[in-house]
Amino acid sequence: MTETSREIQGEAIRHGGKGQALGPGLYLVSTPIGNLRDITLRALDVLGGVDRVLAEDTRVTRRLLDAYGLRVELTAYHDHNGERVRPGILADLREGARVALVSDAGTPLVSDPGYKLAREAIDDNVPVIAIPGASAVLAALAIAGLPTDCFTFAGFPPQKTGPREAWLEPFRHVPGSLVFYEGVSRLPAMLASLAKVLGDRPAAVCRELTKLHEEARRGNLSDLATHYAEAGPPRGEVVIVVGPPAADDWDAGKVDTALRAALEDMRVKEAASHVAEASGWSRRDVYARALALKGEDR
Repeated sequence: MTETSREIQGEAIRHGGKGQALGPGLYLVSTPIGNLRDITLRALDVLGGVDRVLAEDTRVTRRLLDAYGLRVELTAYHDHNGERVRPGILADLREGARVALVSDAGTPLVSDPGYKLAREAIDDNVPVIAIPGASAVLAALAIAGLPTDCFTFAGFPPQKTGPREAWLEPFRHVPGSLVFYEGVSRLPAMLASLAKVLGDRPAAVCRELTKLHEEARRGNLSDLATHYAEAGPPRGEVVIVVGPPAADDWDAGKVDTALRAALEDMRVKEAASHVAEASGWSRRDVYARALALKGEDR
């Protein structure tokens, strides 16, 4: 066995594996965002091996635990009781308890109340261990069809129009794609605010991720805003992904020059994707220009 293999095996034992005892600490366990099969084997080992599980909604987490036959103490931990129950949890952790923290869905600490607990556990020199898994942010980025090399997760916006548009203003010149959470009842208004503040960028509304009716509707922000204003808010939960701002120096001439160079050794679709990512233009617009250039060369 190599030295690296020994180190990996040692970490697996310390952090728990099938048949292995967990070490003390706070375990931040990612749970499915929809499909219950999207749970890792390591997450199941941890959830079955800790002293107790902290959950936003114990009813939601109980369904997950029941689905896998896990019997473990559940304690509610959320925004409304965090200040009251956190001191006791931290005292247990300092005494060597093994505690798992889960959100209702996805990765803990991403738009949920776990940050203060994790921060104070770290300050107390308690081991804090991430058990990675499902994330609505990453799932949406993967299917949005927008640049993924650089992105900013902005979380939930303010609910009212004025504060929401003021809140969006600093994101106008942030490079890379932007990812937002939003309630479905406010989706049309949010898309309209995004188009007004950020400009009519390409975007995707990703709905019911990993569930039976998963959908990604793609288009410019104005088109998406019009669609949902006319059709009404969809059902389920949504993640909005907005493409990056177009670089100021990428005018139509520069895009065409880059496309001509790319088309020398790439197919039209590949060339359009390459230039769109470099320029910040939408793939649809660049693809249309690429087709036009290809036609001119015939």
